[in-house]
Amino acid sequence: MTVALNIEGLTKTYKNGVQAVKGIDLQVQQGDFFALLGPNGAGKSTTIGVISSLVNKTSGKVEVFGHNIDTDLEAAKSELGLVPQEFNFSQFETLQQILVNQAGYYGVPRGEAHKRADKYLKQLGLLDKKDKQARSLSGGMKRRLMIARALMHEPKLLILDEPTAGVDIELRRSMWDFLREINRQGVTIILTTHYLEEAELLCKNIAIIDQGIIVEHTTIKALLAKLDKETFILDLQQPAKPVSLPGYEFTLSDEHTVEVEVAKSQGLNEVFNALTAQGNTVLSMRNKANRLEELFVGLLNQERGQS
Repeated sequence: MTVALNIEGLTKTYKNGVQAVKGIDLQVQQGDFFALLGPNGAGKSTTIGVISSLVNKTSGKVEVFGHNIDTDLEAAKSELGLVPQEFNFSQFETLQQILVNQAGYYGVPRGEAHKRADKYLKQLGLLDKKDKQARSLSGGMKRRLMIARALMHEPKLLILDEPTAGVDIELRRSMWDFLREINRQGVTIILTTHYLEEAELLCKNIAIIDQGIIVEHTTIKALLAKLDKETFILDLQQPAKPVSLPGYEFTLSDEHTVEVEVAKSQGLNEVFNALTAQGNTVLSMRNKANRLEELFVGLLNQERGQS
């Protein structure tokens, strides 16, 4: 399998002595949808900065589709599209101008650039605004414009740094659909996000970075399998009647809402059967907390020696 991103022994020490990255080794395979997670100050942004040649590394090797950023930087950059957190385009250019100019930096002929601009603006729901200045867009629209711009040279690797920050739920889900589709079409995606639900729903593999080192690198599925127990919230049709079931702990949040803690070895069928037998009708069920969030916090606490 082709390696989209290869990082070996990456370190970065800033002039003030801060070690932001402390010997990271990481591989992302072609076609992956990969989550790079970590708390603020963990080293995520520095790592992304090095990959995209915005930050000079101290030591180590970085290759993008086999192109070493030290010896073959332009080829590496041609394979990479970056969607940063900050809006870094001219607010006074039109959407079409921003995209066509971006394509020009990579040598895309102007006619082809216009076609691509229309294609991505349409796919991201912005085609009717292509002649509007960027300053007229909402924050969510600007996020979508950033994604379109990063795709204009049709990179094989797309890095998205908090792409849905500040975006409402409905728009966030439409962006998820678009990202899933381009990933199906073969674009390798690396995602950083504070919305851990986003990583769980979109990504196949994950690395968690903390204090400049990788503390976990596995599949989302394998990571979630480490959960010992989950708490579920059940919404009831009528006011809740007393519920008891050996081995399960039920908590009444309000008269129509029950919480229950379920261990990995237990099943939800027993919970539903007990509720029904005791005169309760369940309307809906959901996790109390995002499963990945629970694991994320637990891993960081374990790494830092906390209980």
